[in-house]
Amino acid sequence: MNIQRVPTAPIAGMKPGTSGLRKKVTEFAQGHYLANFVQSVFNAVRPVGGFRGLTLVVGGDGRFYNREAIQTVIRIAAGNGFARVLVGAGGILSTPAASCVIRKHGAFGGLILSASHNPGGPDGDFGIKFNAANGGPAPEKITDAIYAQSLSITEYLVVDAPDIDLDRVTSQRVGDLAVEVIDPVADYVELMRKLFDFAALRALFASGFRLAFDAMHAVTGPYAHVIFEHELGASAGTLRNGTPLPDFTCLPASSRSLCAAHRGRRRQA
Repeated sequence: MNIQRVPTAPIAGMKPGTSGLRKKVTEFAQGHYLANFVQSVFNAVRPVGGFRGLTLVVGGDGRFYNREAIQTVIRIAAGNGFARVLVGAGGILSTPAASCVIRKHGAFGGLILSASHNPGGPDGDFGIKFNAANGGPAPEKITDAIYAQSLSITEYLVVDAPDIDLDRVTSQRVGDLAVEVIDPVADYVELMRKLFDFAALRALFASGFRLAFDAMHAVTGPYAHVIFEHELGASAGTLRNGTPLPDFTCLPASSRSLCAAHRGRRRQA
């Protein structure tokens, strides 16, 4: 495996909070910005023995730049010696689902690409946060360490490899790294069955109960579709706007063509 050490320099303003680092898409996508931050995370949390044998979870809310960022994260994870990456199909993993996957699969932690309610699209926001092995957001001592690393970074480690196929649930490799594309919903639904009385809820829907769930073309859509319509028997059409889209609405003129291109890529996959 050919690991490249790419020279870089600190970039100002990379101080994350408990919700991670949030900036404009244009800022994340320029130069070494994303790579610098990901490497700073790995530098800050690296165990004494390195990442050998450890698993990283990766996924996001489907906003613009989500797929490209995931490819970068995977290459840098390979360069830093992780053994395995679990990534949600389509690049999708909601924050609660990512927490579930981290804990169920005994992962070292996860990188979640989300800016929550912030607007998406080419002119919108992007975000990335590190969740620890307990599935929860990194505590302040870790976010402070990440920021300190971002102020002194001189290089990032990356494997030069083709993009992986994010749209098939399958196993692939990037150098020595095993990349498993997983169903982004299955583990979360399994957890929900343990937390809620699905039999009682199915009976409620069977009795004629109706609801409308508007996912607003964000990340909750795939989860709501499986849980409400498949698991609980809600009528077809209960879920509205359930397909995650890069800007969540595709309304801004600046992103209509990009959203159309995105939908075209999904149809071809």
